[in-house]
Amino acid sequence: MRIGIHAGPLVLLGAAPADVVEHAAGAEADGFASYWLPQTNAVEALAVIGMCGAATSSIEFGTAVIPTWGRHPHVLAGQALTAQAATGNRVVVGIGVAHKPSVEERYHIPFERPVRHLREYLDVLQPLLADRKVDVEGEIWSCTAELVGPAAEAPPVMVAAMGPQFLRLAGKRTDGTVLWLSGPTTISQHIAPTIADAAAEAGRPMPRIVASGPVSVTDRPDEVRASISEILVGYDTLPSYRAMLDREGAARAGDVAIIGSADEVKAELARYAEAGATDFAAVEFGLSGEEFAATREVLKEVQSG
Repeated sequence: MRIGIHAGPLVLLGAAPADVVEHAAGAEADGFASYWLPQTNAVEALAVIGMCGAATSSIEFGTAVIPTWGRHPHVLAGQALTAQAATGNRVVVGIGVAHKPSVEERYHIPFERPVRHLREYLDVLQPLLADRKVDVEGEIWSCTAELVGPAAEAPPVMVAAMGPQFLRLAGKRTDGTVLWLSGPTTISQHIAPTIADAAAEAGRPMPRIVASGPVSVTDRPDEVRASISEILVGYDTLPSYRAMLDREGAARAGDVAIIGSADEVKAELARYAEAGATDFAAVEFGLSGEEFAATREVLKEVQSG
């Protein structure tokens, strides 16, 4: 299982793009396989990833994730191909349909037919990435266009898929799923077999499963878990996440965070690998600088094998 760094907290705290670039370069220097940015607030994830390309040479970059409702897939295709060219073909485009409350409160549009929405989004996005042209008319997303831009490979597309219909769509059509707060039991019993079966039916290789969540090496696990639970309290009641937490037997989102001694954290990461996760994107967490440093060291050790 490859270990990556998830930079969500930097974005949520409004870090300057230059600070994110520096953080990404540090992740590469420390040997991590990947670096993941969410699309949220005012930070344009693919634009920052493009900036990271000049400061790095080997680390993979992924979006975790870009909500689909706010941008047409034609627009996203151009942004993704630009970032792909800027990084020398090191981008993974992670997308997701987000959630009913955020979509309806932000855009004032009904959160309806999300599976069809995502299927038609892929109908437009994937041909534009692969062939630089598309001509498709759907009920929700349509596009007739050709793209002219710098040479770049079509970036892999992954979907934030947790429910059965989304997982089957991801397995049949995409390169995998990008998860958040899905534990190893949920991955082994639900996510991995569902997406694998769908991919096999479509004659596709086994998709990637990118798990992600908070990680903290600490000698005060109860205090750290309580802090994480408070920060992530909003996930406790979102239906899609609530279903995954229930599968894991977790009362709160913080209950699936990886917290404990160095050996305990290593053992829990090993459980994810055994469950079928191909990657783990870690949100490093601590209540002190020493805990952040200890967490980074353990993650480096796991990545190095």
